[in-house]
Amino acid sequence: MAVYEVHAHPALVRYKTSVCTRATLFLVTVLCLTYISPLLVAYRSQGFWLKRSTYEEQPSVRFRYQILLVAATSTGGSYVAWSTFPNFNALQGGNLRIPSVSAREEDLNRDGKLDRLNLQIDLPLTPDEQIYSVQLLLTFSYQLYRMSALTMQTLVYVQHASPVAGSRLFVDGDLRLQQRVPLAHRGVDTAYNVSVIDGSSPFAAAYDLANIIAAYQERNLSTFLSSPGPVWTVGRAAGAPFRIGAVIRYPAETIRYPYRERDPGFWETIKFAWVQYVSVLLIFLWVFSRVQTFVFQNQVLPTVPVPPQKQHQL
Repeated sequence: MAVYEVHAHPALVRYKTSVCTRATLFLVTVLCLTYISPLLVAYRSQGFWLKRSTYEEQPSVRFRYQILLVAATSTGGSYVAWSTFPNFNALQGGNLRIPSVSAREEDLNRDGKLDRLNLQIDLPLTPDEQIYSVQLLLTFSYQLYRMSALTMQTLVYVQHASPVAGSRLFVDGDLRLQQRVPLAHRGVDTAYNVSVIDGSSPFAAAYDLANIIAAYQERNLSTFLSSPGPVWTVGRAAGAPFRIGAVIRYPAETIRYPYRERDPGFWETIKFAWVQYVSVLLIFLWVFSRVQTFVFQNQVLPTVPVPPQKQHQL
């Protein structure tokens, strides 16, 4: 008659000893090595505690309708200028030209956040004036909400120069966030929610482009226009204005946080640290389980084995 196995189960053997023995010391040592060693390994392998994290968010951007325009009309230093700041315009005298400005912001995907700005500036010129270079400043309100609450005022600088007089300048690019430091993960950051251009000042130094850009670049958080390059068109008709066209898009950004020495939230940190610890702990549990089985089965350290039959009697 054929014989086959119908069921199997392991036989549990217990090993007993008193408290003050080498077996007890061995057990304590194994337990320490099993649970403490994975912590040291995970910590020393870098990245155990979450210090920096990233997420993606489309900012809420609004054009503030603040413009400062300077255009060179010759290589000898002549220029025309205009801005939305009355004090700046008062300083220009005969160099002031009042342009026609059209600005429209669009929400293309209907999600409640604006996606781009369409801007057109028509700068009137006298018949003998030609434009050789343009410097344009635009200001925006920039906000983040999802993980890092941020409200600030930012700047876009557009500049182009050509040895040939032009009739039109066109730029198309993305408004990008430049972070020198990560953002805070709690609270509202309003450190840079101040005007980039001091439009209330009556002094010319407040509107000097070099001073404005230098002060703006000192910030830890700023924006810039990422563009493949402006398009310069030549051949302006007599009496036609010089036209500036700009399409500035507001794309989603990858935000780094937290800010300075502040750590991420407790549960977020534990979530990443726990995964790393347990992944190493499983290896140590398997190794030291085999070590203990070998030591006690072979009576390397004296113990009293209790077979299954005796356990049931007890």
